[in-house]
Amino acid sequence: MTQTLNETTSRSPWTGRADAAEIERWSAAARAAAAELAVDALERDRANQDPFAEIEVLRRHDLVNVVIPAALGGGGGHWESAFTVVRILAGVDGSIAQLLAYHYINLASVVFYSTGATQESWLRRSAEHQWVWGDSVNPVDPDLSLTTDGDGFRLTGLKRFSTGGSVGDVVIVNAVVADGERAGTTLAFVLDRGREGLVPLGDWDHLGQRLSASGSLRYDDVRVAPADVLGEVGDEPFSTLVTPGIQLAFGNFYLGLAEGALARGREILLARKNAWVLSNAPTYAQDPVFQRVVGEFKARLAAVAALAEAVNKEYDDAIARGEELTSRERARIAIRIAELKVVSTEAAVDVANRIYEVTGSSSTSNQVGLDLFWRNVRTHSLHDPVDYKKIEVGANYLLGEVQPITLYT
Repeated sequence: MTQTLNETTSRSPWTGRADAAEIERWSAAARAAAAELAVDALERDRANQDPFAEIEVLRRHDLVNVVIPAALGGGGGHWESAFTVVRILAGVDGSIAQLLAYHYINLASVVFYSTGATQESWLRRSAEHQWVWGDSVNPVDPDLSLTTDGDGFRLTGLKRFSTGGSVGDVVIVNAVVADGERAGTTLAFVLDRGREGLVPLGDWDHLGQRLSASGSLRYDDVRVAPADVLGEVGDEPFSTLVTPGIQLAFGNFYLGLAEGALARGREILLARKNAWVLSNAPTYAQDPVFQRVVGEFKARLAAVAALAEAVNKEYDDAIARGEELTSRERARIAIRIAELKVVSTEAAVDVANRIYEVTGSSSTSNQVGLDLFWRNVRTHSLHDPVDYKKIEVGANYLLGEVQPITLYT
C-alpha cells in the first residue's frame, strides 16, 4: 500500500502496512548503499571522521526520505521499510545504520510534537533538501538551560551523546523552560547545525560505533525562535511512541549486526582449506563441530528475525492510530518491542563474540576486521540496561504492570 497523508484528526500521516513491493524497493536501495559502504568500512571506522561522505551515500539512494509521505515529496514508505533498511545497513556498517535509525526517529518528532501546517512544512522541507536529523535529547544528561527571551528563548549548556548532531542538517533538542509562563514545560524544538552558538565538540572516541557522530553539543546562548518550536513533550500515548520506535530500531539494528558477523564468519570459514588436526573432515566447513556452532547461530537469528518482522508491522499499526492510540495499545507495543530488545541484544553480543570459535585465531588479525561487529554491538547495547527490559517484560507478564513512560520505556 502506498502511504498517503491522513486527512483525519489522528495527527499521524502514516496509514496501513507496507506491501511486498514496497519492502523490496527499499531493501534493494539499502543493499545498494550497503555495497558501497562495505568496500572500506573497516578503514573508515579506523579513521574515525565525521561521516559526511557516508551521508551522501544515503542521499544518493534516497534513504533519508523513506518515511516522509509521498504527498509531501518523500519516499512514502512505512516504518517496516525503514527498520528493514537499518537492519540491512547494520550488516556492513553499524555506525551508519545507527545514524540513519536515529534520523528516522528524530524526523518523526515533527509528527509526535506538532500538528497541521507546522508538521507538513517541516516534513516538506526535509524531503526537498534531504535533511538528516540529529538529536540532543539524552535524558540522563539534562545540563541545559532554556530561558525566555522576548517571544522566544535562549539555550545554554552541554548535551552528551548527541547522535548525528555534528553532521545532521538539523538537530532535535528537548529542554525544560526555566522561567516565564511556560516554566517547567519540556519543549521540543529544531536547530540548524550552523546556528550561532551551537558548537559540536567532536569528543566521540569510543570502542565502537565510531562514525555515528555521537559526540557532545555545546550551546552558547543559542537563540531559539518561536518558529523553531515543535511543541510540548507530554505523556499522551501517541507522542510517546518515540521511545518504542527507537527501541524497535535498536532491535533491528542488533539483528543486522549479528547477521553481518555471521555472514563474515561464514566467508572466513569457507575460505579455510584445511581442517583441525584431530578432525576427520577434509575442511573446517565440513567439520560437524563448526557446522553445529553456525547452525545454532543461524537458527537463533531466524527466530529473532521472525519476531522483528512481526513487531515492525505491529508498530506500523500502532503509529497509524495517531491520537486514537490508547494507553493500553501503547503499553502492548512497548512490551512487544522490549521482548525483541532482550533477544536481539543477547543474540547479537553472543554471535559477534563466539563467531571467533568458528573462524579461528587468524581471524583476530587487525587486517580481517571481524572485531568491528563485536565492538559495535558491545558499545551500543549499553545504551540502556537490557536487564531493565527483562524486568519490564516480566512485571507485565506476571502482574500486568506497565513501566512509567520515560525516554527509555
